[in-house]
Amino acid sequence: MTAPEYIQLKAYARQDGFFLALLWIACFAGYIMGLTSQFMAVASLLMVITTPFFVASRLKKFRDEGREGIISFARSYAYTIFVFFYGAVLLAVAQYLYFAYMDNGYLVSMFSKMLTSDEGKMLMEQLGMAQGADEYLAEMAATRPIDYALNILTVNISLGFILGVPIGLIMQRRSAEQK
Repeated sequence: MTAPEYIQLKAYARQDGFFLALLWIACFAGYIMGLTSQFMAVASLLMVITTPFFVASRLKKFRDEGREGIISFARSYAYTIFVFFYGAVLLAVAQYLYFAYMDNGYLVSMFSKMLTSDEGKMLMEQLGMAQGADEYLAEMAATRPIDYALNILTVNISLGFILGVPIGLIMQRRSAEQK
């Protein structure tokens, strides 16, 4: 890969990482609203499931427009990793801002309500975790906003490395001479 090709790959990946971050931020907002609305919880889950398909469609656009229909596995894998990286960084910033300035204990209080309800208590007893629930809530309350953001950042970047393999394999295209 030449320097101009690398610059092109990163430019497309930054742009598409931004779009992925918007999708993930919508998923996160749906998750928060889904704590009180089943419809939003399902909508959030469905948006999360579309992530690999969204990235594959953006890779197809890069392949067809930026690479004239030809892309190797290595280049498509690198593109996917970069897209996940840029999207994850922007999502982490958004989550940090949410937990630092907007949440005010909402997430912990919602989990507390769930775990202290009759159904929640029964479930925790059946799972043998009745005494661990209070410790779990205390740990959540003590977690700093940056820790939430860094945790999700790490998970999403790792997801890029994992999902990059099937996405890259499916979306690669060779020229007629290479087949």
